[in-house]
Amino acid sequence: MAFDALELGTLYKTLEVQHFMGWSMRLPLFNASKAAFCTCLPKYNLNTYLGRCAHQCIYCYAVKFPSFVGPVSPRLKLLDSIGGMARNTRLKLPVMMSDCTDPYQPLEREHKITRRCAEVLARNHFPLLIVTKSDLVTRDLDVFEQTPTVVAMTVTTLREDVASFIEPYAPSPERRVSALQKIADRGVVAVARADPIIPTINDHEGDFERLVSVLADVGVRQVTISTMKPVKGFFSTLKRTSPEVYGRLIEIYADGTWIMGYKYLSEERRRKTLESFRPIVSKYGLSFAACREGFPQFNTTLCDGTAYCRGLLDEYLR
Repeated sequence: MAFDALELGTLYKTLEVQHFMGWSMRLPLFNASKAAFCTCLPKYNLNTYLGRCAHQCIYCYAVKFPSFVGPVSPRLKLLDSIGGMARNTRLKLPVMMSDCTDPYQPLEREHKITRRCAEVLARNHFPLLIVTKSDLVTRDLDVFEQTPTVVAMTVTTLREDVASFIEPYAPSPERRVSALQKIADRGVVAVARADPIIPTINDHEGDFERLVSVLADVGVRQVTISTMKPVKGFFSTLKRTSPEVYGRLIEIYADGTWIMGYKYLSEERRRKTLESFRPIVSKYGLSFAACREGFPQFNTTLCDGTAYCRGLLDEYLR
């Protein structure tokens, strides 16, 4: 999987040429900000839905972007343009679906936009990275079997009470774990994102170890963690809805830093979280990564899971 410096240089040069040509019909690149400690290799990103995700997670960061507020809406026009976008995109980098609004919204049962886009991308030999909280993803395993695919399922806790508080309308942890097992049983790579880790909410080491144990049992290959990075408005909303939790978190984040519109925990707190959780993941024989924490030395693989669907550069140029 590894890219050497020469390969990466060629990759970036090709992407720059693609951008310079000004193709109006091409897959959009994922915006990786090094200032926010993002270590992702180049990939594409496709949001099949816009608006505020129906899962209504209290920690949602996507609301900082104007396209991802308001009612969730299907991007029906993608169905007319995805074919051209795929054909006009030369490099066969992984395509992530999606970084903001969950690609397996309840509306996906009706509209099947994610499925139809995945079908086109698979036919055009693009690897897929599916990021979701929904067990609806198992509907499309037949598509994922047609191209190298990684399904990254967010599972923040096994505790129903915690999940119902922080992710009130998302499928239950039990349903998500069951989906991961079905994915792994079909030979599609399954990774789990314990993201976010929220201080005093789901950061208990005992609870985390139980989670990792279950994930290992169902065939997950990797666990990626990320501490919560609130966006503007999070604390004021939390103060109205959960004053006690607000009181704890506002104090914990008091010595943190705003970076690119996100409130990061202090460097010391982030490091301690990684130092506590990494050995637990390693104990169960899984790969470990932390996303946007500023400590890449803790990672044993790529944080987004695409280590399992990337190849050498010549494979992306076919």
